[in-house]
Amino acid sequence: MKNMERIANVALLGLSLAPLVVNVDPNVNVIVTACLTVFVGCCRSVKPTPPSETMSNEHAMRFPLVGSAMLLSLFLLFKFLSKDLVNAVLTCYFFVLGIAALSATLLPAIKRFLPNKWNDDLIIWHFPYFRSLEIEFTRSQIVAAIPGTIFCVWYAKQKHWLANNVLGLAFCIQGIEMLSLGSFKTGAILLAGLFVYDIFWVFFTPVMVSVAKSFDAPIKLLFPTADAKRPFSMLGLGDIVIPGIFVALALRFDVSRGKEPQYFKSAFLGYTFGLALTIFVMNWFQAAQPALLYIVPAVIGFLAVHCIWNGDVKPLLEFDEGKTKDAEEADAKESKKVE
Repeated sequence: MKNMERIANVALLGLSLAPLVVNVDPNVNVIVTACLTVFVGCCRSVKPTPPSETMSNEHAMRFPLVGSAMLLSLFLLFKFLSKDLVNAVLTCYFFVLGIAALSATLLPAIKRFLPNKWNDDLIIWHFPYFRSLEIEFTRSQIVAAIPGTIFCVWYAKQKHWLANNVLGLAFCIQGIEMLSLGSFKTGAILLAGLFVYDIFWVFFTPVMVSVAKSFDAPIKLLFPTADAKRPFSMLGLGDIVIPGIFVALALRFDVSRGKEPQYFKSAFLGYTFGLALTIFVMNWFQAAQPALLYIVPAVIGFLAVHCIWNGDVKPLLEFDEGKTKDAEEADAKESKKVE
């Protein structure tokens, strides 16, 4: 998987830069870029220890409601306040967030070329006047923050589509790598809720499309087109991250069983099919489409059919990363007692 991840990283970099020199079909660009991003994020999510934070069923149920409140709030802000003012505040917020996300994304590649001391030795910095507040970091993280800062400055000044996409891809990869659904039951609850959320806000209100067009921040990927009237095709980061964390869970389930990735392949294939279907329907009707309307049934459907075919429904539904983490902590305590 590591070799495949490296190839996917190179392909993602090449595809991101390609529109600068050649015309790339935006439909193909959307599908391939999103799929490569999900693949890279999934590979990076596989670690020796389970994720420290997992989502509960209650959080999954509330997520669409919280998302709706935030979306409506942004819509009202853009409606009653100056768009430039709102975007200026958001640019400052995403400037800081972008440095952190891009630095964390580049860190594994940069660490290989730095001394072990730079990677391991922690530096603790206390805030002036608030000594109880502190930040821990390594020299490697400082080095990784340099290109992150350069890209964020470029984005803040130029708002170039490439800078937007670099930051957006970093957010997606970090989201898929760091977030955990905990179990497939929680994942199904979250995807089902956001399935309804996406349909409602796209088909029944102008809110989603209006915010997406007004929101001048790296919350969407931009793909250059040859159409002067519509210079960019867009794909929201949520259409990558939300299904991506479910696909990543399938990969970690395969790894936990010590087998070759099989359910990851079916979930990933479902994501690819669902996204391709979204693009097809969007072009057919020449109208914005809620991507999760097609992606959610495809991801869950492909995984469910494969699971039922192999007779692995019970172990898949019983899989819980939170319990895995608790079990590993208990084993570690027992080992210390024995010593």
